[in-house]
Amino acid sequence: MNIDELKDKRIAVLLSGGVDSSVVVYEFARLGLHPDCFYIKIGPEEQEEWDCSSEEDMEMATAVAARFGCRLQVVDCHKEYWSEVTRYTMEKVRAGYTPNPDVMCNRLIKFGAFHEKMGFQYDLIATGHYAQTEWIGGKKWLTTSPDPVKDQTDFLAQIEGWQLQKAIFPIGHYVKNEVREVAEREHLINARRKDSQGICFLGNIDYNEYVRRYLGEQKGDVIELETGKKIGEHRGLWFHTIGQRKGLGLGGGPWFVIKKNVADNILYVSHGYDPETAYRKDFKIHDLHWLTEKLTTALSHDGESMMPAEPDSYPEDNMRQVPDHWIPIIFKIRHTPEYHRGYIELLEGTSASEKEPDAAIVHSLSKIHGVAPGQFCVIYDEHHHRCFGSAEITL
Repeated sequence: MNIDELKDKRIAVLLSGGVDSSVVVYEFARLGLHPDCFYIKIGPEEQEEWDCSSEEDMEMATAVAARFGCRLQVVDCHKEYWSEVTRYTMEKVRAGYTPNPDVMCNRLIKFGAFHEKMGFQYDLIATGHYAQTEWIGGKKWLTTSPDPVKDQTDFLAQIEGWQLQKAIFPIGHYVKNEVREVAEREHLINARRKDSQGICFLGNIDYNEYVRRYLGEQKGDVIELETGKKIGEHRGLWFHTIGQRKGLGLGGGPWFVIKKNVADNILYVSHGYDPETAYRKDFKIHDLHWLTEKLTTALSHDGESMMPAEPDSYPEDNMRQVPDHWIPIIFKIRHTPEYHRGYIELLEGTSASEKEPDAAIVHSLSKIHGVAPGQFCVIYDEHHHRCFGSAEITL
């Protein structure tokens, strides 16, 4: 961070009580800055039943803000979270999709509802995400963290362009171990506190129990995809995800969840340790969401065309011809360090009023395990550095 660029800015820090956002406050303090800190309260609905760590979070946030002479204010986004993020999650789960509430929380709450309540007063909103922003070609881009495991650009790829303009990620240039080292060196109260896992507001409540409270149970058949034979029953399609291999309760395994038939309430599985039916190379995406530029042609940093490696992962059609209108990309479909190379085929709008493509087909150069509708496909440049945006997978 450059002090000359920040000293005249009004800065808000979203302080969660965890070590990452606490080091964000330290990073500003070492520059002589004392930004306003905000703790976002999001839930749960029934605090006496749901064992949430929010009280401890608040204590940690209060201590860190006081340590660095910053004002701390609680912003209640409870209703917005449960009416927007929870509704999104339950609607997707009911439809047989695999949603990502953390992605929607960033767009709708941290850079959405918070902005409407308090953030509009500030020039920059700082968070403890492992991501960076860079000005490239006169435009602000979301770029990846050097920590391939912790990089969170995939969780930020659905924020709006105007939200990106206000976003700043002061620890994005660190890897996780370095953040811990800073916290311990500066004797921060939460230096050794464990990272939160999963959906933060659930506390000790199991995810399936969370879903059961909203959607209940709906028994249906479990069918072996290859034979059409019924091998068991499920208690609700929403308790299972594409690619799942544990917790199915079926004998004679292993079994993999391959697909769902929502209309007939059927769960299809395949047998084996690594069945071919668990993989895909081509899948459709919709609701294309671009952050800085629309992906019409993909260029590298030096202006040359971005081309994937030769498709030697297509042993059955190694000489496959790639149409001129396919754009080479690098992408990921889940929060892992793994990236995939391939092409995106933009589809024409479905009506005359649609001037821009809103759907596409992704053609991967390698087989991908567990591609599921509802996941986000996040698109990067050839160095997996600049994040172009993301879109939801549909099959």
